[in-house]
Amino acid sequence: MSDRRALAINTRATAAWRKAGDVMASALFGLVVLAFWEGVTRGFNVPAVILPAPSAIVARFANSLPTLGVDFVQTIKGVLAGYIIGNVAGLLVAILIDRTPFLQKGLLPLGNLVSALPIIAVAPIMVMWFGFDWPSKAAVVVVMTFFPMLVNAVVGLSAAGALERDLMSTYAASWGTQLLKLRLPVALPFIFNALKINSTLSLIGAIVAEFFGTPIVGIGFRISTEVGRMSLDMVWAEIALAAITGSLLYAALSFVERKMTFWHPSFRKRT
Repeated sequence: MSDRRALAINTRATAAWRKAGDVMASALFGLVVLAFWEGVTRGFNVPAVILPAPSAIVARFANSLPTLGVDFVQTIKGVLAGYIIGNVAGLLVAILIDRTPFLQKGLLPLGNLVSALPIIAVAPIMVMWFGFDWPSKAAVVVVMTFFPMLVNAVVGLSAAGALERDLMSTYAASWGTQLLKLRLPVALPFIFNALKINSTLSLIGAIVAEFFGTPIVGIGFRISTEVGRMSLDMVWAEIALAAITGSLLYAALSFVERKMTFWHPSFRKRT
């Protein structure tokens, strides 16, 4: 075995051990927090209507899987539809703005204004426009995800260096060729940053929108209903379901980002 190959294997093994150590440290910290939570709620006899113990939440989660599954399906339909439409539309408009600087002066300030709108005020309007089923939740998610993608993509498309652009111009590369082979690859870290931000925003938007009208299913609907019944263990079970879903979406996007932007300095420094 050559020295270079042995060094590469050694480096990969070191990186794998480092990742395993990070995961174990996070898991250990989480277990300590849960143990502290369990101890406080049982030691001080905290009423379940104020703060149920983690063991009670886990038991309710396990016993309510059919209900949680139906709620998850209802909410995730709005999340995925709005997430895809919002991000694709934001990226396409960013490319249009990059091609037409006049739009940048008009659309970006408008985008900043719309992104500052409180979602709790927008959600009831969307429910009135698109009805009580998942399309109204998707519309709320589109409003929440469109402008983070737009702003990040515009910045990312302008991140290519002047030297690289001049080199492409000397090769008589068209605008489309420069976009596909230079500017979009350079913009990928910014685009993934927006995708990761929007993965959590979309869940928040869909759940908040369900507070204002939905069929009798959905994570937001269940949370608002069970709070009224003082069934806090079910509320925490729904919160746990939303947290797990958001974490898995974020982790999947981070994995794809690492594979597609392995060349970026932020990843090279970790290996």
